[in-house]
Amino acid sequence: MPACAPVKLTKRAVDALSVEAGDAVVWDRDLPGFGIRVYASGRKVWCVQTRGPAGGPKRVALGPHGSITADDARRKAVEVIDRIKQGLDPVPPPPVPAPTVADLAERYMEAHVRVNCRPKTVETFGRVVRLYIVPELGGLKLSEVDRPHVSALHHKMRGKPYQANTTVMVLAKMFRLAEAWGMTPPRRNPCRSIRYYRETRRERFLSPEEYRRLGRVLDGAEADGSVFPTAVPALRLLLLTGCRKNEIVTLKWDDVDRTAGELRLTDGKSGWRSVPLTPSVEHVLASIPRIEGNPWVITGRNPGDHLKNLDATWLRLRKRAKLEDVRIHDARHSYASRALALGEGLSMIGALLGHVKVTTTARYAHLARETEKASAAKVGGSIGTDILPCADAA
Repeated sequence: MPACAPVKLTKRAVDALSVEAGDAVVWDRDLPGFGIRVYASGRKVWCVQTRGPAGGPKRVALGPHGSITADDARRKAVEVIDRIKQGLDPVPPPPVPAPTVADLAERYMEAHVRVNCRPKTVETFGRVVRLYIVPELGGLKLSEVDRPHVSALHHKMRGKPYQANTTVMVLAKMFRLAEAWGMTPPRRNPCRSIRYYRETRRERFLSPEEYRRLGRVLDGAEADGSVFPTAVPALRLLLLTGCRKNEIVTLKWDDVDRTAGELRLTDGKSGWRSVPLTPSVEHVLASIPRIEGNPWVITGRNPGDHLKNLDATWLRLRKRAKLEDVRIHDARHSYASRALALGEGLSMIGALLGHVKVTTTARYAHLARETEKASAAKVGGSIGTDILPCADAA
């Protein structure tokens, strides 16, 4: 039999093939383009050769005889020949691994959170992803995650209601983006219908006496130089404006518009907003020396930088003022409480504090009701003196 004569390529026929020197290709008699290359060493490799729509022969090795049976090689040859004639790659690319929750978490942080959120939010969400979501669900494919997985994670964190709810909120956003990014087909969000835990918000409001006590401590710290110089005016501005801590420590002199009578906060949590420049605030600003080359109002220890660690100073001063249960953020709550006591409505307080959502200001509604009761008692008592019998005796 001539070395290159077509034969029916079966195991027996291939086992019998040999060449004395070099190599030769023996083609199959029944399937055009299917063959086997025979080497003098005895090695034999299945192969395919055919033409695609672009012209020109294309030869592809399928694998060695012995590792691949004749029947498997024939089936594989049919697939390869068909792909070549369609103009496709002879061998399809390996399937892309299904994305996991860890893959989604990485993309969520890099493509969404770091691009769209403020540094504090990036830190908070990064911590949620790193400590809770990835350790529990990171190895699961997105298609595998369902409501019981999320519910179990939420339940596991029940001892920290706020953290548990935040974790589910972040995870829900991740899955909404996964669908938008094409990482998962449209499906029911596995976080849907998870019932959030009731969060007990901590409320602490400074009384007039506590305000006075704190004022004396701030005066003393400023006089004896026991704290960093700009820390005291920073705390005074927090108390006088109801601003967030980051809004004050990142305030620039260019943000102080004395002509318009306002502070222009360009990097607040809720975006740009203005804060009235009251005489009290003006007084504090006038006490702060402006350092050439430093744009910040509340300057820090390093040249050209702003104060970074106001919390440490606050912990020391609140202890002196016997206010050890008061956080810096409670100055903001106290500002709202005092505004209500002076007769301001919730809508005005929301505007002063820079709330975007009405529901955020609504947390002070119970204080408003208490103020209403006190006002009603005052007005009713005044009228009662005139119209009720024996009111004087009472």
